[in-house]
Amino acid sequence: MASEVGGEQRCGTGARLRAGREKQGLSLAQAAETLYLDPRTLEALEAEDFAALGADVYVRGHLRRYAELIGESPAQLQELYARSARAPHPDLTRIPHREPGRDAARLVMRSFQGLAGFALLALLWWLLNTPGEKPGPLTAAAPPASGAAATQASAGAGTHSAGAADGAAPEAGPTQLGLKFSGLTWVEVSDASGRRLLQGLYAAGSAPRTVSGAPPLRVILGNAPAVELRIKDQPLRLAGLVRHDGSARLLIEGDGRTMAAPPRLAHGD
Repeated sequence: MASEVGGEQRCGTGARLRAGREKQGLSLAQAAETLYLDPRTLEALEAEDFAALGADVYVRGHLRRYAELIGESPAQLQELYARSARAPHPDLTRIPHREPGRDAARLVMRSFQGLAGFALLALLWWLLNTPGEKPGPLTAAAPPASGAAATQASAGAGTHSAGAADGAAPEAGPTQLGLKFSGLTWVEVSDASGRRLLQGLYAAGSAPRTVSGAPPLRVILGNAPAVELRIKDQPLRLAGLVRHDGSARLLIEGDGRTMAAPPRLAHGD
């Protein structure tokens, strides 16, 4: 497929991606490793097999990241993709007109059911493929003392409280995490006690969210490149923490330090 871009004849989306990658001296495997993607995803982009990549939001996200890697214009490539994906509109003037009524209502209902079904399938897919966490405190509470032991414990607690008032540093307060969405993604956020602060499927343009809880915050992202995270109005960088499928499972400290969640926290015990 060819398209007129910038006043000169340029080849199609896939050919431009392939040519840009070869110009950078990158093999398909090297480009895929740099982008944390499966090589088959880049093969589908270069072959313009967009149907194999799923929803339009994922195709555009992969196109943008691939274009930035090889020095191509993301805007031009997405314009070429939009032209190739655009279906011809039917000539409505040739369709016999019917009286509005049951047919129109049925068409609206089917369209609504189709959209609702797609959203439900997407939500179920993320739920089934994103391991949950068992909410629970990080430390177990000690059993209550009885009798003389309780009296001694109360006296010791009074002495400890006086010492704490004299010079002990106060405990750190809750951490506020801001989230802004540029694409469809599943999000789950819990605090150190296991209390779930946020959970759901969010699309591009969804209202930003701010949650607050005891650090470290546990964060699961189904499509990490589509989410901007901020602590104290400073963006968090997730370089090296995003998996090849675009997901991420993180621990975020109160000072903004971010690390990959250990298997125990990512999969639940």
